[in-house]
Amino acid sequence: MNSNWDNALKAVLHHEGGFVNHPSDPGGITNLGCTKNIWEEWCGKPVTEQDMRDLQPDDVAPLYKTKYWDRVKGDDLPAGIDFCVFDASINSGVGRASKWLQESVGVQPDGVIGPMTLRVAQAMAPNDLVNLYCDKRLAFLKELKTWDVFGKGWERRVEEVRSHALTMIAKAG
Repeated sequence: MNSNWDNALKAVLHHEGGFVNHPSDPGGITNLGCTKNIWEEWCGKPVTEQDMRDLQPDDVAPLYKTKYWDRVKGDDLPAGIDFCVFDASINSGVGRASKWLQESVGVQPDGVIGPMTLRVAQAMAPNDLVNLYCDKRLAFLKELKTWDVFGKGWERRVEEVRSHALTMIAKAG
């Protein structure tokens, strides 16, 4: 598979935006989609709010590559699907994003993308898989107790992910 890493990262950072610390967001202090807890784990030390404010795309790119893209097998997934799963893994966790893919392709969901999931995903019509995946993701988000606060933004994000993924498929075709 061709790697969409650079394209996917750019699109994710567009969705994640800059610094936020919304009182209803369980992630707390976040910048470029990276929570303070995740950044501290990655750095191996406590960080300040100012450290979080100072984060730049080049700072978080290695974290996103290692902890998200590589773990969802981004380089092995078809174009477009790679982006959908990567974006969802940052927003909802690698395990949940992986299970959505497994459920979408009809394999037993265990939260770890392996050879069987990859084989079935590669055999499916990519546009259909993108739509199944995005529908599953959106249905989950609508059930969250914070939907009333963040739902409009989440729905816009999922629809933008869907659109961008379908464009990636068309360009790869």
